[in-house]
Amino acid sequence: MNPVTPPLQAALAPAVEQLLANLVAAARSSFQDNLKSVILFGSGAEGRLRPTSDLNLLFLLAAFDPRQVDAFREPLRVAQIADRAAGMFVLTAELPAVAEAFAVKFDDIGRRRRVLFGEDLIAGLATSRVAKKMRLRQVLLNLLLRLRERYLSVSLREEQLAIVIAESAGPLRSAAATLLELEGTAVTSPRLALEHLVQSLKNPDWIAAIAQLPLVRESRSLPAGAAARITFQLMALAEAMSQRSDQLA
Repeated sequence: MNPVTPPLQAALAPAVEQLLANLVAAARSSFQDNLKSVILFGSGAEGRLRPTSDLNLLFLLAAFDPRQVDAFREPLRVAQIADRAAGMFVLTAELPAVAEAFAVKFDDIGRRRRVLFGEDLIAGLATSRVAKKMRLRQVLLNLLLRLRERYLSVSLREEQLAIVIAESAGPLRSAAATLLELEGTAVTSPRLALEHLVQSLKNPDWIAAIAQLPLVRESRSLPAGAAARITFQLMALAEAMSQRSDQLA
């Protein structure tokens, strides 16, 4: 994680900004003094939400009190239905351990975050190189296994497979950013990191495959016959990235 990366302030559509404001107000009312921070991360923090994007939120709490949690269930459910809101609830005391266990995700939060309420408790949070390497391999293997399973499950319906491809963009981009940083390359964004990494691998099929990711994330569709080919190209790319991660010192 880059501890000096500043929080992002990219605005979203007015309806999404209002949903975030309502959700933060509900969290403050529900958790009261136990709520220490609410952080938007990922593509939402960049102001780059797509139809397939989740609205990712990190809630940092002093305690997970049952009565307060119950009060927050309905506001969160409404946000989940309205705009694919996804909450992660972490206690401040366990934050270093959670960041270590989920190093690739917290690397991404470190790069792309926007503080909606409270302190920026991510600033200065560091994870070990060992944890990053281990979690990087887990993320890539998990993605590879998921792509295989989803191909077998939904590939008879190309529109469903296109959504699987769209959802693979986030893990691939985050993994690429962490891999490049572990190799000593500065990263400005996960999207550019994946493009840079694939260019360095010099495989034209993989270059063509990731060029389709913005389109499929925006439209949830691909040209007829393209989804299966791209899925196998992304699987091969994930394997190559995993092998490259094994070579890290």
